[in-house]
Amino acid sequence: MTALLDVEGELIPRGAARFPDAVVRDELDNNLANELPTIQIEQVPGGGDDGLRLSHPLIDVNVYAATRAEAIALANEVHAWVTGELRGSATSTAVIGLVRALALPAPRPYENPGLRRVGATYQFFLHPVS
Repeated sequence: MTALLDVEGELIPRGAARFPDAVVRDELDNNLANELPTIQIEQVPGGGDDGLRLSHPLIDVNVYAATRAEAIALANEVHAWVTGELRGSATSTAVIGLVRALALPAPRPYENPGLRRVGATYQFFLHPVS
């Protein structure tokens, strides 16, 4: 049976270290407008595993910023981090192999007109460290 990892727990601290000028979190709160830019990393339903070690969860990454241009720019930086730096990396608990974008960064609707949201969906292939 595949040992499932806390993917958000793996990615959020790494994202916070990589993007120190942004708030990196899984859940949004009511103070979002005062915490821009924010990078939201959350696992969404989908993906799967090989029944042995390898899991391939789906991860949504949403960037919230004051302007569309700022949100797009940061989302593109996050995309480069996810598909470049994270691919082939490891922590003391997880090895990230292939990472692929299933939906490239693009503006997504958001009900607050004072914010802009740009998001992407990624599939990670990872396993626990042996």
